[in-house]
Amino acid sequence: MKNFEVIWTKNAEFDLESMIEYIKIDSISIAKEVFFAIKKECNNLYYFPECTRVVPELQQIGILKYREAIYKRWRIIYKIENKKVYILLVADSSRNLEDILFQRLIKNDNKS
Repeated sequence: MKNFEVIWTKNAEFDLESMIEYIKIDSISIAKEVFFAIKKECNNLYYFPECTRVVPELQQIGILKYREAIYKRWRIIYKIENKKVYILLVADSSRNLEDILFQRLIKNDNKS
């Protein structure tokens, strides 16, 4: 029985699609493997989303509500609210998380 509902945000879906498109340039089979592995990693969040770590870059500044699951070199950032897990971001761990978050904040700020 699932304890939580997992919801992908539009941003996270876009992240995953962009990443897979980029990987597909070199190898369709690796792109499929990564896609299904990341989806499987997220499916584990139906049961035990609290078992992963708080995002270290955010924890350093006292923000504790965001967690991350890691598959190989990819980080899956999410938050838990009311028995729902919101997948917010999927990023290559070589990228600077602060830069990604800053870009998202600026983009969202410009929409309002």
